[in-house]
Amino acid sequence: MTFQEQIKQGIPAELPAAKPYPLDANRAPKRKDILTKAEKQLAVRNALRYFPKAWHAELAPEFAKELNDFGRIYMYRFKPDYELKARPISDYPAKCQQAAAIMLMIDNNLDPAVAQHPQELITYGGNGAVFQNWAQYRLTMQYLSEMEGDQTLHMYSGHPMGLFPSSEEAPRVIVTNGMMIPNYSKPDDWERFNALGVTQFGQMTAGSYMYIGPQGIVHGTTITVMNAFRKVLQKGESAKGKIFLTAGLGGMSGAQPKAGNIAGCITVCAEVNPKAATKRHQQGWVDELIDNMDALIARVKQAQANEEVVSIAYIGNVVEVWESFYQSDIFVHLGSDQTSLHNPWSGGYYPVGISYDEANRLIRDEPELFKAKVQATLKRHADAVNKHTAKGTYFFDYGNAFLLEASRAGGAVMADNGIDFKYPSYVQDILGPMCFDYGFGPFRWVCTSGKPEDLDKTDAIAAQVLERIMAEAPEEIQQQMQDNITWIKDAKQNKLVVGSQARILYADAEGRMEIAAAFNAAIARGEIGPVVLGRDHHDVSGTDSPFRETSNIYDGSRFTADMAIHNVIGDSFRGATWVSIHNGGGVGWGEVINGGFGLLLDGTTDADRRLKSMLLFDVNNGIARRSWARNTEADFAIKREMARTPKLKVTLANRVDDDVIAGLAL
Repeated sequence: MTFQEQIKQGIPAELPAAKPYPLDANRAPKRKDILTKAEKQLAVRNALRYFPKAWHAELAPEFAKELNDFGRIYMYRFKPDYELKARPISDYPAKCQQAAAIMLMIDNNLDPAVAQHPQELITYGGNGAVFQNWAQYRLTMQYLSEMEGDQTLHMYSGHPMGLFPSSEEAPRVIVTNGMMIPNYSKPDDWERFNALGVTQFGQMTAGSYMYIGPQGIVHGTTITVMNAFRKVLQKGESAKGKIFLTAGLGGMSGAQPKAGNIAGCITVCAEVNPKAATKRHQQGWVDELIDNMDALIARVKQAQANEEVVSIAYIGNVVEVWESFYQSDIFVHLGSDQTSLHNPWSGGYYPVGISYDEANRLIRDEPELFKAKVQATLKRHADAVNKHTAKGTYFFDYGNAFLLEASRAGGAVMADNGIDFKYPSYVQDILGPMCFDYGFGPFRWVCTSGKPEDLDKTDAIAAQVLERIMAEAPEEIQQQMQDNITWIKDAKQNKLVVGSQARILYADAEGRMEIAAAFNAAIARGEIGPVVLGRDHHDVSGTDSPFRETSNIYDGSRFTADMAIHNVIGDSFRGATWVSIHNGGGVGWGEVINGGFGLLLDGTTDADRRLKSMLLFDVNNGIARRSWARNTEADFAIKREMARTPKLKVTLANRVDDDVIAGLAL
C-alpha cells in the first residue's frame, strides 16, 4: 500500500503480524507496576475496544504482556511500516489543507530524529506523549484524512473521540491532555490512569503537535544564558572561558549545549543516558563527549585557559560533576539543571552511585527504593550546589522542578523565611521581567513545503520586520529586539533544524502579527508554501505554572489557572486551526495547566484576518493578567497596546503605598 492508502485505512482491515521491538531503540523507562489484577484486566479490555472482536483472543495476551513488561499498552504491532517524519503538506491525503497541516505536525512529533522515545509515542521529557498507543495514531490520521472544513476532531488525551459537525470558523481540532478532577492529579494518579489507557501526559508541545526538536527551547535558553552572564559579568566582559554547568540532554534539555555555544561560553552538560548524549552529539548539538571525570576536569581547565567556546557532554551523573569541580577548584559561573524532575520517580532524574541500567530496573521492580535513592541524590545535589554558590556561582532553577523536588527531599534549598527557595526561578530573575511581562515569547513557525529555501525566506522576512519595528520601538524593549534580530540572522549558520523546516523567535504581539502577515503575503504571491504558526506553551499567556512561567506573579494568584484556560478558549473562537489544553508539562503532573495553538497560513484574506485577531489576544491576555498583578513592565506593555488598539480596554491596578498597609491592625 502507498503512504496515502495506509493513512486512509486507519485500523488495518487485516490483523498485521506482531513485530519485535528494535534492539537499538532508545526505550522509554518501564513504568511502575501500579495496577491491581482487576485494573490490569480493565486496561486490556480498554485496549481491545479499538479492534474487531475476532482479533481479541490473539491480541489480549500480547497486550497483557506489554502491560506487564512495560507498564503500558503501546500496541507496537500496529506501528505503521512507513517512515515517520514531516512530509511536504501536499503528500498527505486530505480534503482540507488545515487537516493536512495537522498530520504533518503529528508526524514531526514522532520522527525518531525529533522524538525522545518514538517507539512509545513519547516526544520529550520522558513521558510527554502524542498518543497513548499506535491505534490512536492510526485512527487520528484517518479522521484527519476524511475531515472537511466544517468538522472538528475532538481529542481526549490521545484518543480521537470523533469528528463532529462544527463550522469553518471553528478549530479543526480540540486537544485535551490529562485534564483530571483536581483530587486525582497526583503522580501516582497519572501512573494508574495512564496505564488504564484513559489519560496521558501531553507535556507542553508534545501532545499539542507543536514540538520542533531542541530548537524549540534553544532560543529561550540562549536568551536566559546570555542574560544570566550579563547579571554576573562586568560590563564589556566576555563569556568566553566561563563555565555554564547543567544536566540533561534527552529532549528539550538537548538545547542547552547549543545555546551555550551561541552565548559564547564553556557548557558542561551531564547526561546519564549514553544514547541520548550520543544522539545530541551526532546531531551537532554538543561538541564533545567525555565519560571519564579526570578527562573532563583536564578538558575544562584547558578550555578555561584558552578562553574557548565549547560544549561538552559528560556521560554520567551531574552530582559527581558538581562535587568534582568543587574539589578541583574549578569555578562555575552559571549553574542550573534541566533533567526531567517533573517526572522524578519514572526516569526523569537518576540517582548517583548506581548504573543507568540498574536504576531503570529499580523504577520497575523496587520503586520505593528508587524513590529513596533519588531523594538522597537530590539532597547531595543541593549540598554540592550550595558549596559552589558560596564561592559566587549564580544558580537558577530552570523550571524543571529541581528546587521543588529537592525541598520535598529535605535538601537545603529553602530561604531563611522557610517559604521561598533560596535560588530564583529563571523566570523570576530573567525571562519574566525581561521578556514575558513585555509580551516577548517563543513564537514559532513551520514551512510545510519541507523546503529549506522556504525557511531561509521566512528568516529574511522576520529579520526585515523586526528591524523596521526596532527603529521606532521604545527604549524599554530595545535589548529584546536586538537580541532577536541577531538570533534570526544567525539562525541558519547555527544549524538548528531537526525534523521539520521550523524556526523559533521571541517576539511581542506587534512582532508576531507583522511577521505572520508578511508570511501570509509571501504565500499569496507564491514565494513560499503554506506556513504553520504556533508557539511553545512556555509563553506570556499560555501557562499557569507557579514555579516557572508565573513564578514572578506576586499578588497571590500564581496558583490559579484562569489565564491558561481563557487563553485556549479565546484563541479557539478567534481563528486558531487547533487548540490544546494540558494538565502537567515542564514542572509536572498536577503542578501546572498549559495551553497552545496552531494556525495555518495559506495566503488567503481569511488567514490574514484570523492571525491578527488571534495573535493580539494570545499575547495580551497574559500581559493584562501580569499587569493586574502589579508587574511594572507588564503595566507599561499593556498601556502601550491599549494606546494603539482602541477596542482593547483592560482593568488596570492602582498601586498602594506601603505605609497604608503597614499601619493596619491585622
